[in-house]
Amino acid sequence: MTTQFSRRSMLTGVLGLGVLVTTAACGGDEDSAASSEKYTEPGTDLKAKLTYGVWDQTQVEAIQKNLDAFNAKYPGIEVAISVTPFAQYFTKLQTQASSDTLPDLFWMNGPNFQLYAGNGKVDPITGPVEAGAIDPKNYPEALTTLYSLEGVQYGVPKDMDTIGVWVNRAVFERAGVEVPGEDWTWDEFQSTAAAVSKALKSEGTYGAAGGMDGQTTYYNTVFEAGGEIVKDGTSQYNTPQAQEGIGFWADLIASGGSPTYQQLLDTTADQWFVSGKLGMYWGGSWFRGALAGTDIEDDITVLPLPRGTAQATVIHGVSNLVAANSQNKQAAHALQAYLAGQEAQQAYGEAGSVIPAFTGTQATFTKSMPKANLQVFLDAVDYAKPLPVSANTAAWNTLETKLLPDAFTGSKPVADVTADLASQMDAALAKE
Repeated sequence: MTTQFSRRSMLTGVLGLGVLVTTAACGGDEDSAASSEKYTEPGTDLKAKLTYGVWDQTQVEAIQKNLDAFNAKYPGIEVAISVTPFAQYFTKLQTQASSDTLPDLFWMNGPNFQLYAGNGKVDPITGPVEAGAIDPKNYPEALTTLYSLEGVQYGVPKDMDTIGVWVNRAVFERAGVEVPGEDWTWDEFQSTAAAVSKALKSEGTYGAAGGMDGQTTYYNTVFEAGGEIVKDGTSQYNTPQAQEGIGFWADLIASGGSPTYQQLLDTTADQWFVSGKLGMYWGGSWFRGALAGTDIEDDITVLPLPRGTAQATVIHGVSNLVAANSQNKQAAHALQAYLAGQEAQQAYGEAGSVIPAFTGTQATFTKSMPKANLQVFLDAVDYAKPLPVSANTAAWNTLETKLLPDAFTGSKPVADVTADLASQMDAALAKE
């Protein structure tokens, strides 16, 4: 559960990265970043020891199955999985980047990619692509674009995710409130959350949870209000649309439809939900892994995000990258290519922990939890918008973390908070 929160919480996870990772700290050179090496598929007798850095313990079982299949072809390549909780993952990665001790293969997300690629710390996939080991056309273009910089492709997404509303039907039954339909609105969401909270107040159960991170909550509502987060190198927070999107969450908390901001700091929204104390949870498709084997698994269904002015959801995907300093680069690229391939992607989908990125393998994800209507996450691709990033996303993610709580607690008007955030964010963007 904690792992799931950590992965979805891009905002929290990159906190401080702008301070910890700097161009000087990474110390890469432009030539190495732009270059690529010829790649030849290794012989089956290749011997090597690889480290594979990931952050989600719930995916380790599926990863190991794929490694077992990889080792059936390459028995001499030993792979050690290193799991670091997301809250510490990028801090550790920065230290490893600074000392050129990065794992041979490691997970990367969109907000942090450009820092590492731009400083020559990851190896392009030009060689494997030219050799036919990886074909970027097999993946959504928006996600492969996320992992390219200045025309050089560094990775292909291992998975993709969109955002939906996870619903615990048992909570609704106890509250005597009907589960809304899929074509619902912001107003219906707010009234439903308040109704469930009111009905179950005596047991300390709430209808929904306020927005605490961009990817799963307020980026979506800003998009649904017709706004943007960053556009043409400037912040868009000081707009009526962004204020409306942030205000959505401030209103939810103020109405009692959600635990308070302090309560959500003490116990995260996903913890409220898995413990059966929350009726609706805005979460990513990856949250399915945290529900497997829980007491509430059979009570779950998923709804699309309620409509604002428009319907939207954030789309993102994690990518496997090879470290530029890897001493076993051929073996690392072979593993990268295998994990990006259809067989491995199919296995990820069957495990149900993530939506695989390889086109045509996603349907297995929906079958992994047949009662839960996971198709919502695939349908959402049609109206999805890429996770907002820039060259130093962490710098303004930190500002969001620092300033937006004043809006969520109601201690300052939303318009004042977003105006201040936009001003400080523009200053950060100007330094990129």
